[in-house]
Amino acid sequence: MSRRSGILEFAVLGLLRESPMHGYELRKRLNTSLGVFRAFSYGTLYPCLKTLVANGWLIEESGAGPTDAPAAPLTGRRAKIVYRLTAEGKEHFEELLSQTGPDAYEDEHFAARFAFFGQTSRDVRMRVLEGRRSRLEERLEKMRLSFARTRERLDDYTLELQRHGMESVEREVRWLNELIESERAGRDQRRSGPGEAAQQDTSGETGGLPRHRDSTRPDPSDDTAM
Repeated sequence: MSRRSGILEFAVLGLLRESPMHGYELRKRLNTSLGVFRAFSYGTLYPCLKTLVANGWLIEESGAGPTDAPAAPLTGRRAKIVYRLTAEGKEHFEELLSQTGPDAYEDEHFAARFAFFGQTSRDVRMRVLEGRRSRLEERLEKMRLSFARTRERLDDYTLELQRHGMESVEREVRWLNELIESERAGRDQRRSGPGEAAQQDTSGETGGLPRHRDSTRPDPSDDTAM
């Protein structure tokens, strides 16, 4: 199984864990919610679904999707196939969700993993984020060394492209630093809390996410907003 098809299978299982869907709705969710899958077509999705069904991780059901009205029985319209996650499929997805090896923080797989962080335990989130940051820091160091060695031999446009690439990686490292610090703060807060709150440290709650103020709303501390 190729890495890219593995990412697709992971995302399909994750979306179907939320609710059963038919193929059209699945493809729409993949395209809109997970930008890494914008290039996927039905010709890619349906073989993936058939593989998941064959593995016993999904079942096919005839009928309307969760947002569709039932088809009239006399119209002759073919019922849509709805895909539902099985108990084995849920167990397999949770196993994939707990993995923290290099595949979890490579470029395309990291985007898919991050999209399902709400279903991921806090400790796993931390290991994936830290692995991603470490990988990008290594990449950034190599880019800087390459830039220093070649800057005298390259034209201005190529240099600008290299600089842009470095700045993109630097921005993601800063973003990861914010996420990691927020996760740590959330974990420490939960561990220091009494009773039940302290036991929720490994849940999939997203309480550790940094909160960015909506720039369209007035700051309540700003007297001019009154």
